[in-house]
Amino acid sequence: MPTVHVVRHGHVYNPDKVLYGRLPGFRLSDAGKQMAAAVAAHLVKEGYPITRVIASPLQRAQETAAPIAAAFGVGIDTEDRIIEAGNVYEGAALPKGAGDFLHPRNWWLLRNPWKPSWGEPYKEQAARMWDAIIDAAAANPEGDTVMVSHQLPIWVARSVFERRSYLHDPRKRECALGSVTSFTIEDGKPVSMQYATPASHVEVP
Repeated sequence: MPTVHVVRHGHVYNPDKVLYGRLPGFRLSDAGKQMAAAVAAHLVKEGYPITRVIASPLQRAQETAAPIAAAFGVGIDTEDRIIEAGNVYEGAALPKGAGDFLHPRNWWLLRNPWKPSWGEPYKEQAARMWDAIIDAAAANPEGDTVMVSHQLPIWVARSVFERRSYLHDPRKRECALGSVTSFTIEDGKPVSMQYATPASHVEVP
């Protein structure tokens, strides 16, 4: 049964502390590069039969995928369906607390937390992620695939597997930087999941 290891990219160099979303030009920090190397080392140590590496088109995902692809002697395929979630707050300063989002100017954007009304609907994220995961497993049935994506799309994909609500507290997502969420696929459906944090030892500035 093929397994798709969905990796969250490493820490990003973001000195201006903005919500970067899908904005171009956001690369890994030095800590992020260490995280990517730690993920590659973990996958090798575990002996996974990885024969394909796929990454979101965003720079931080491509850079995270690079040492993994090198470790297994494969190239990197780019997959648009696993890109970061769209968000109307892209380019804005990171919030210091919930109050920043609850300012009256943002009330219209926050009218529907189920959708969500401030960005790409959760259902659409989950659908594109699972389409990509199942397609990746089908295209590589004799080996494992690594797929480098982003926190929210990974979390909503996991939420579907675990049959949990899309509505959640972002602070409680179990999807750390450099984490690996692995889905085993049988007959085109996910049958098991594992979660690992091989980069948890890397200190973030």
